[in-house]
Amino acid sequence: MPVKAKSRRATSDQADITRVPAPVTTADRVVLEIRKFLAAGILFNAQVAEKAGLGMTDMQMIHMLQLYGPSTPSRLGAWTGLSSGGITVALDRLEKGGYVRREPNPADRRSLLITLLPARLRKVAAMYEGVEKETRRLLATLPEGDLEAVVRFFETLAAVRMEREGAGKEEAPSRGLPQKGGG
Repeated sequence: MPVKAKSRRATSDQADITRVPAPVTTADRVVLEIRKFLAAGILFNAQVAEKAGLGMTDMQMIHMLQLYGPSTPSRLGAWTGLSSGGITVALDRLEKGGYVRREPNPADRRSLLITLLPARLRKVAAMYEGVEKETRRLLATLPEGDLEAVVRFFETLAAVRMEREGAGKEEAPSRGLPQKGGG
């Protein structure tokens, strides 16, 4: 069983919120590195979106569809937290830009299925190739057990986020990803 060291980080009413405190525990270090990674990833995604002539919401919708496959607008709304109006506006922009197509949903004729169109995605995908290649190169240097621990951590984090945000109302994304409860 892992030893849980107690963080000595200041409580929120004592903290200087203009700076991130130095990490004390390994968990503090992990949280700090995740924040750094997310900040860099968001900025990189913003640069890619700008070069492709897309907004950040549009870029994230593309990512969701790439990660989880064709989806209904209501599922996209549940996954992203956007309102039905926000989803409609984003899909209108993506459809006009040639990134997605709305099709009748064969599983439910009352809804639509949103599908990515590969032709316009090639330019976007090319901008991620170098980063993905470098990430895979670095991952290849780690032992399999370490990689499995990282996967478990991110799967647990995703499950907690989905529970907290009530995403269980809609079918959870599952493209090749184990879901909580063994699904």
